[in-house]
Amino acid sequence: MTLNDKAWARWTALGLLALAMFCSYIFMDILSPIKDLLQSTRGWDSTAFGTMQGSETFLNVFIFFLIFAGIILDKMGVRFTAILSGAVMLVGATINWYALTDAFIGSSLDVWFTNHLNYIPVFDELGISPFYEGMPASAKFSAVGFMIFGCGVEMAGITVSRGIVKWFKGREMALAMGSEMALARLGVATCMIFSPMFAELGGDISVSRSVAFGVILLMIALIMFIVYFFMDKKLDEETHMEEEKDEPFKISDLGKILTSSGFWLVALLCVLYYSAIFPFQKYAVNMLQCNLTFTDVDPTSFWGSDAVTVWQYIVMIVVAVAAFASNFGSNKAMRGVMVVVAVAALVCYCWMGYMRQSAAAIFAVFPLLAVGITPVLGKYVDFKGKAASMLVLGSLLLIACHLTFAFILPMFKGSPVGGVIVAYLTILVLGASFSLVPASLWPSVPKLVDAKIIGSAYALIFWIQNIGLWLFPMLIGKVLDSTNPEITEAVANGTMSEEVASVSYNYTAPLVMLACLGVAAFFIGLILKVIDRKKGLGLELPNVKPTDDVLESEIVAAED
Repeated sequence: MTLNDKAWARWTALGLLALAMFCSYIFMDILSPIKDLLQSTRGWDSTAFGTMQGSETFLNVFIFFLIFAGIILDKMGVRFTAILSGAVMLVGATINWYALTDAFIGSSLDVWFTNHLNYIPVFDELGISPFYEGMPASAKFSAVGFMIFGCGVEMAGITVSRGIVKWFKGREMALAMGSEMALARLGVATCMIFSPMFAELGGDISVSRSVAFGVILLMIALIMFIVYFFMDKKLDEETHMEEEKDEPFKISDLGKILTSSGFWLVALLCVLYYSAIFPFQKYAVNMLQCNLTFTDVDPTSFWGSDAVTVWQYIVMIVVAVAAFASNFGSNKAMRGVMVVVAVAALVCYCWMGYMRQSAAAIFAVFPLLAVGITPVLGKYVDFKGKAASMLVLGSLLLIACHLTFAFILPMFKGSPVGGVIVAYLTILVLGASFSLVPASLWPSVPKLVDAKIIGSAYALIFWIQNIGLWLFPMLIGKVLDSTNPEITEAVANGTMSEEVASVSYNYTAPLVMLACLGVAAFFIGLILKVIDRKKGLGLELPNVKPTDDVLESEIVAAED
């Protein structure tokens, strides 16, 4: 029996990888809940904010770094690539942090970035430049750091996926991938809760404090990858094999991937779906600030203190742990108790978010329902199948949520309670739809390509996905500014302050644009189901095959 045959060992390995991604997800959205503060303290309008956020994937897309990352993963293996990705993330995050410190203001770097990178030949002509004339220097330098961080985080993403395949292939792989993403996405809630707190700590606004919090967490992520290195090395020593490396990369390998119609449909689903989620996350808090009616909370009260942030986070952890635990264990009564605890804690969490009158605290509920249902969905795909059908369902939920934000939520402007209730329900459903993707899409990739080139396949999907993640943050920012010209004019002529302008946008146009991505994903999902039926790709088939008594008993337990 090897190390990955032991449940505790493979789930420990998963925990290390998931914790590292948890930290990286926090930094990925660390500036999202403080978009308004970036505008009021650093002069970033929506175009500057969107351009900077889109820069995360620029090098991955246009310098093809992500493709090279896949080649590195296939040639050098999971261990080397994991540590490399952790180090690259940390370097980029440190640059990002410095760009937002007071020390950067007036420095030689500030002057240089103000006077340079206003025009980049070829890139400007093609309309894909990561900078533009008039972009604040702090946003430019922050974008440089975010580009480097983006190389590391996307490399980490394909590495973690490959590592899970290595440890869980033939076992509960969809459950593992879904659980990893459920934990990682708690990072979204964590940054939504703590980023504003650190930025406004002690009543003194400093956006760099939030970024510093993310940098420290990325140090922890690097440590997790180092611990995983030794654990993975032990596995290979037990199997008397060198660390898993594939045959030398050949261009023909990509040819094998690109000629698969199933692969292309999965890749298109991925880019459409993720483009409607991740860019939205970066604007979601500001969207709520613009559509909900909040009242000022007494800063001397419990609800206006930093302590309430910690307590609400503790309640959130109770929700997540109870919801996740309700999926496991042979005692049905205990699982029922966990469900009750999770629901009660979720209601308490939502009430606390309302009492705090905080858009960030409200949106932080986004991943909580997903944490509870992702293991269920993963287990279902493992033992029952229907992965393609789940992708179609996820697209329908995505469309409904964005249209609700666009047209129904604004109707409750002026209704403090009604608007918050609509926001909570829609955010929870959106999070649930998002959980359908890791539980069904990623475990489907090994069914479409040869195991020897799976690293390159994941890299290619991530590269295609990154095109959307580069484009849509910028598009949302530009659409916001172009459909709200009165705000830009009011700020220019001095009749509206940057602080007021930052929470006065009409988000209808960007949200309709994101809903259209869901419509396209829905139709591609239907096409995928047809092709899967005709070509027998196996996307609707279960991942676990009952080849022995152990697996048969697992299936019985799952059905119970």
